Amino acid sequence: MSTTPGWYDDGTGTMRWFDGQSWTDQVQPPPPGPGGISGAIAKIEAEAVAGSRPRPAAQGASYVVLQVILKEKLWGTGSGNLTELEKAINAQAALGYRLHTITTAASGSKGLGGGDRIQATMVFERLS
Repeated sequence: MSTTPGWYDDGTGTMRWFDGQSWTDQVQPPPPGPGGISGAIAKIEAEAVAGSRPRPAAQGASYVVLQVILKEKLWGTGSGNLTELEKAINAQAALGYRLHTITTAASGSKGLGGGDRIQATMVFERLS
């Protein structure tokens, strides 16, 4: 799984360096954010951008929710990218989580013969 390297919230409120392939041990405190409704919206947007990157549960929580978008190459030919789903599951398992629930939903199409997009939403539970 490859993502742009950078500082990201690792799910605990701490900013952690993501090197493009995995989390590193480099951490820094989060920048002060706006309070109120603006702060809540900013946090939701940041979590949506995190997408399928593996991350620990937020402090005090036992579950992590990840989403992966699978693009079907051509109508009826299959996604051809189920390895992305497998990578997301294995990366989260490496952090000490097991897949609790997975659901899928159609999330749009690129048009006639362009293939559909399937959104996989996974809930992982921290192992004791």
